[in-house]
Amino acid sequence: MTPRVKICCISSPEEARMAIDHGASALGLVSEMPSGPGVIGDELIAEIAAQIPPPIASFLLTSRTDADAIVEHVRNCRTNTVQFVDAVASGVYDRLRKELPALKIVQVIHVIDDDSIAEARGLSKKVDALLLDSGNPTLQVKQLGGTGRVHDWSLSRRIVEEARCPVFLAGGINRSNVGRAIREVRPYGLDLCSSVRSDHKLDADKLRGFFGAVKAA
Repeated sequence: MTPRVKICCISSPEEARMAIDHGASALGLVSEMPSGPGVIGDELIAEIAAQIPPPIASFLLTSRTDADAIVEHVRNCRTNTVQFVDAVASGVYDRLRKELPALKIVQVIHVIDDDSIAEARGLSKKVDALLLDSGNPTLQVKQLGGTGRVHDWSLSRRIVEEARCPVFLAGGINRSNVGRAIREVRPYGLDLCSSVRSDHKLDADKLRGFFGAVKAA
């Protein structure tokens, strides 16, 4: 099965249309973060999300961890999916299921070591999907995504094998290595940002090349 592709760091309705036209199944809209690229305001997120047609998924990337703050954030931005880039208390998932039953929940796992596998295994029972990235939430200024680094894909493969939900792979994926990523990890989906951009803007030629490489793989 060809992996689904999520293009992250969408910054305008025009970028959203370009990504969809080239084959994106999901778009990532990045709200305020302690670090990383692609941050836009909540009003713009809501504007873009309103123009994304079904069945394309609109992901709100949030670094908020408090249940009340998350519910308010999703309601303001009106996306159909929320992506937690940081760890949240387990009760947050139940609260969102109750308050926003149609919302899909995606939890990021920053793949560092064997502990990441155990974390992913447990959380996969509570969310709709996992997204494996290469950040480091233990740093003084948390890295919660957008690093452009490739992590240990052997750990990611083990997570894919043991998880009870679909798994997206992120972190340094580009046209040159996507074939190997698909073969070695077998993810449900792929997530990328900088590798299909030039001067921080979405690049149609790079999108075309990336999707061509995915199909070839």
